[in-house]
Amino acid sequence: MQPRNMSMSGVVDLAAVKAAGEAKAKAEQARAEAARQGGGGAVSPSSLVVDVDEAGFERDVLQRSAEVPVVIDFWAEWCEPCKQLGPLLERLATEYSGRFVLAKIDVDANQMLMQQFGIQGIPAVFAVVAGQALPLFQGAAPEAQIRQTLDQLIQVAEQRFGLTGITVSADAEGEPAAAAPAPAGPYDAVLAAAVQALDAGDFGGAIQAYKNVLADDPGNTEAKLGLAQAELLRRVQGMDPQQVRKEAADRPDDVSAQVRAADLDLVGGHVEDAFGRLVETVRRASGEDRDTARLRLLELFEVVGAEDPRVTAARSALARVLF
Repeated sequence: MQPRNMSMSGVVDLAAVKAAGEAKAKAEQARAEAARQGGGGAVSPSSLVVDVDEAGFERDVLQRSAEVPVVIDFWAEWCEPCKQLGPLLERLATEYSGRFVLAKIDVDANQMLMQQFGIQGIPAVFAVVAGQALPLFQGAAPEAQIRQTLDQLIQVAEQRFGLTGITVSADAEGEPAAAAPAPAGPYDAVLAAAVQALDAGDFGGAIQAYKNVLADDPGNTEAKLGLAQAELLRRVQGMDPQQVRKEAADRPDDVSAQVRAADLDLVGGHVEDAFGRLVETVRRASGEDRDTARLRLLELFEVVGAEDPRVTAARSALARVLF
C-alpha cells in the first residue's frame, strides 16, 4: 500500500528544525567573524583533549560537536582500567590530528552527566556528533579495536553529517586564521519544493532535492532531516502493513522483519513502539544483525529529531542494552 499525502510534520517539530538551522548558521557566521579578527580557524594540539564538567558540557561537547566528532571518556580516579584507557585515547586524539576531540568527564564530580548517559560501569566511551549521542564501547578495549571504532565514527560523521574535522597547527595561537567561507545557499525554494514532493507522494523527487542541497551544504540541518523522512517513506511504500506486522510477530528474532515493522510504526506515529521494537532487537541480536538494528534505530532518531524527549529516552535504553 502506498501512503498518501504522508507528511512527517506530525512527528517532527519543524519549528525546532528551523531554529536549529538558524542557530547553526549563526554559529558559522560567528566562527567566520572570529577568523577575520584573528581567532578561530586552526586550533592548537593541546585543545584536542579537554576536561569537561556539567557547566561546560553544552559549550565544550554539544556545540563543538557541530564542527567535529566529540569522543567522551567517562572515568574516575579510582578506576584502574580508566588509567589504561585514558592515556591511549589522549594519544590517539593527538595522532588523529583534529578528526575528533576527546572530552574527559570525571563521573565522581559529574553525577548528573553520568545519569543522563545511563552509565552503569566505567570506563565508558561515547561520541557526540552534531548533537547526537552514540555509545561506542565500555572497558579498556584493545587499541586495534578502538582505532577501528574511531575510524567508523569519523566515516559516519563525514558521510552523514558533513563533519570533516578541524585544522590543528602548533602555531595556531600565534597565526591569524584565514576567514571561513560564508555558508552556501539560500535553499528556501529547493527545500519548499522537496516538502511539496513529499506531500504529493513523490519520494524520489524529494530525496533528490534534499541530496542536491546536501551536495552543496553537507551540514544543512533541514535537508538532512528531510532526507531521512523521505527515505523512510520510500521504504514503506508498497508494503502490506498486515503482512509486515504478521511476519514481525511470527519471527521476533528476524532482524529484517523487525526493522520493516519499526519503519511502519514510525510512519504511523507510534514513535515509542518503533524505538522499543528496535532496542529490543538490538538486545536480542548479535554481530552484523545487531549493527543493522542499531543503525536503523539511529536513522529513525534523525527522522524524529535529537531534541525530542522520546529520542532521549530511547538513546538511554539503547546504551543500557549495548553495555
